[in-house]
Amino acid sequence: MAEPRDYYEVLGVARDADERAIKDAFRQLALKYHPDRNKEPGATDRFKEIAEAYAVLSDPKKRAEYDAGGRAGVAGFSAEDLFGGIDFGDIFSGLGFDFGTAGPFDRFFRRRAKPTRGENIEVIIAVPLERIFHGGEEAVHVARPAVCQDCGGSGAKKGTNPRTCPKCGGAGQLVRGQRKQGVTLQQITTCPDCGGRGAIIDTPCPECAGTGKVVREETLTVRIPVGAEDGTALRIPGHGLQADKPGIPAGDLFVVIRTANDSRFERRGSDLYRTETVDVVDAVLGASMNVPLLDGRISIDVPPGTQPDTILRLRGKGLPTFGGDSRGDLYVRLQIHVPERLSDRQRRLFQQLKAASPRKQS
Repeated sequence: MAEPRDYYEVLGVARDADERAIKDAFRQLALKYHPDRNKEPGATDRFKEIAEAYAVLSDPKKRAEYDAGGRAGVAGFSAEDLFGGIDFGDIFSGLGFDFGTAGPFDRFFRRRAKPTRGENIEVIIAVPLERIFHGGEEAVHVARPAVCQDCGGSGAKKGTNPRTCPKCGGAGQLVRGQRKQGVTLQQITTCPDCGGRGAIIDTPCPECAGTGKVVREETLTVRIPVGAEDGTALRIPGHGLQADKPGIPAGDLFVVIRTANDSRFERRGSDLYRTETVDVVDAVLGASMNVPLLDGRISIDVPPGTQPDTILRLRGKGLPTFGGDSRGDLYVRLQIHVPERLSDRQRRLFQQLKAASPRKQS
């Protein structure tokens, strides 16, 4: 069986293509290979490949997972997960082309009610530069509401049960109707006795105080890809919020990577920036200095006659590029330090320098 092609290759776009370029590429290819238009052998499979590539690359979170882990990063998505949120009618509007006709891809383009599941949650973690440089594991602490184990989510103390609210009959709402000038008006309000729950808890569960939920803290471990970019989202299936009803899967947890502040470097993509201070004498005469890296130190030469805010570029001394095999650069900005206080000898030397300097004609 042939190895599945890269999604960017399928759509014929660059890896840094923006949303518009991806949409335009998909639209052009889909019109060419849709099985209702193209009856050539293989058109159906080609169209399915195009639709799948677009479904992943058009969604920022799915795209980030694909960029981080390839096909394995999106292997857990069902067809509904991939295509459920895409409005194909909007993409192909104005072309007189029906993408809702029955056919082998009807299940991709027809909107279906999504199965009820828990909500997704998102947490942001600050990852140090060293971890981004080398890759590796980071702990993620998540606090989320979960069904109370003591009462099973009922809110009632163990051994007791909630009773149906007599005021609303378990509906959680009160409906009042009145007739005016031959028109019946209905007013619907939340039941004041049960607060809309439809049940009254006489003996609340002491663990959850009658809410049916408790906040639980969980520590998970995620693997940070080498060179992970700011905003990269790592998906952990089933660790989002629990569904309201038992037997329904929980949502997913998305861990968003942010680069932690670092006193040594400023990050811009895969490039690093650092400021070094050079004495005025070294700026004039030239000097060597040691500069820290994320994997050691390096000696650099300060050229004679260096001016304030000169930037030296050290190629390949930045961060690894995300998903690539190259490294960014390190840019060192040089600030010139002018002494505020001089010894007598230093003052005489500067005066001699001033006297020896060519004077500008006024």
